[in-house]
Amino acid sequence: MFQKTSFTTLIVGVFVVYVLHTCWVMYGIVYTKPCENPKFDNCLKPYLAGKTRLQLSIYTALRPNADGGHTLIHKEENFDVESKFERIVNVSLPKKTRKNGTLYAMVFVHQAGMSPWQDPRQVHLVTQLTTYMIPKPLEVSLISGEEAPKPEQLKRKTSTGGDSAVDRPVSHWRSRLTLNVVSEDFVFDRDFLPSDVHRYLKVFQNGKKMVYLPLLFVDELSNRVKDLMEINSTSIELPLTISYDTISLGKLRFWIHMQDAVYSLQQFGFTEKDADEIKGIFVDTNLYLLALTFFVAAFHLLFDFLAFKNDISFWKQKKSMVGMSSKAVLWRCFSTIVIFMYLFDEQTSLLVLIPAGIGSLIEVWKVKKAFKIQIIWKGVRPTFIFGKSDESERRTEEYDTLAMKYLSYLLYPMCIGGAVYALVFLRYKRFTLLTLMVPFLTGVYAFGFLFMLPQLFVNYKFKSVAHLPWKAFMYKAFNTFIDDIFAFIITMPTSHRLACFRDDVVFLVYLYQRWLYPVDKTRMNEYGLSYDEEEKPKGKAHED
Repeated sequence: MFQKTSFTTLIVGVFVVYVLHTCWVMYGIVYTKPCENPKFDNCLKPYLAGKTRLQLSIYTALRPNADGGHTLIHKEENFDVESKFERIVNVSLPKKTRKNGTLYAMVFVHQAGMSPWQDPRQVHLVTQLTTYMIPKPLEVSLISGEEAPKPEQLKRKTSTGGDSAVDRPVSHWRSRLTLNVVSEDFVFDRDFLPSDVHRYLKVFQNGKKMVYLPLLFVDELSNRVKDLMEINSTSIELPLTISYDTISLGKLRFWIHMQDAVYSLQQFGFTEKDADEIKGIFVDTNLYLLALTFFVAAFHLLFDFLAFKNDISFWKQKKSMVGMSSKAVLWRCFSTIVIFMYLFDEQTSLLVLIPAGIGSLIEVWKVKKAFKIQIIWKGVRPTFIFGKSDESERRTEEYDTLAMKYLSYLLYPMCIGGAVYALVFLRYKRFTLLTLMVPFLTGVYAFGFLFMLPQLFVNYKFKSVAHLPWKAFMYKAFNTFIDDIFAFIITMPTSHRLACFRDDVVFLVYLYQRWLYPVDKTRMNEYGLSYDEEEKPKGKAHED
């Protein structure tokens, strides 16, 4: 008979299979099987191997097929595929583009001295130089109510005659155009031609040989929100930074897959800002660190799930609050909701916002369990009934209240000071009821971790940590260190980034208490079990 498999073991097993499958898929992306014998007819040889003189030409047009005319904005007459460069050109915007229209760039790599429109051996790609996005709202001071618009916001307000344009998408200029060409002389096997490369491949017959033209790629992942410039009726010319560099075949295939993934997310409803967070992971990170990020993100997801599962299991079976700081539970619930509201107000990435929302719901449920709250509905009006505490729980509450008394001398001035600073010196994007709470929330968010300290005081008084949910706590601790890595990768508010590091300090204190107060194996744990109970031998012992 098979032994019963725990749910955690099953999840870990699925996770291991997922990681191995991901490694295999990644290997299939970056590795391309070459043609073993270049003399075979099914081999595709590179056009660049012939050392032909090339030219790079870039045009702008109102339509992707250049109907209605095109304008040359830049050309590299002696285009060396191996040499990277960066050029800044000023692009004149047509009248239709300035009136919330679009503009396209047509990039050609062709034979030098020949027009790209007449060269049969040219390769070209079309990309948008504009995108539509809702402009950033005006920031206001909560004390004076004065607005602090940026120059482009002043121009928009003047050109539209009001603030109606703020709520609708307007055309933005992509100030960067990043180009790549595969420089390595790779010989493809037509029987093993990757499907992702196929759409970029243009082949022609050269005698008995099949030759493919240069693999040109426009890096859309480099188009970041921070580089966008709002277009208005006064934008006659705007700068465009043209960057070129070589790219390996493996990285090209990987970039194609990532670019397609970001496009798919946008089709599922991800905004330009949400997609930008994902782009930042790929563009602003070293390739090796990027691979580490994939594994770190997978482990973060696993530990998040296991922490939620064990935390819920612990509190579901929790009958007594002996040794547990109820005020810390209440504060953790409040601060988690505050953090979620703060992240939502700051329009943080969904990668951070969704786990924060789920955690808030769990913390509300834990408060209900900690204070033994029963909800009785009388029609549409709820009635709350609080349970009674026993002698041991009242003793815990005394320690908890004493800890809060000492802590208040430090915490309240810091929270109030942080709130006053945010009220006087910071400006906010919109004036709502939530905005009125933001200064207070900022102070609480900055110093609220101090409310985690009463539990340390209760542990000190009881000289025990056996009452804590250590499984869930350890999973959360691992995630805290993983968050330290994500703090440098994912865009988030500065206070949330600092929160990732401040939690490390509290975790280390908990570990010190774990070492200082070893678990008494004769004491019942949170599940009502004693670890010193050994299995008694079945039957009677043999007597000599």
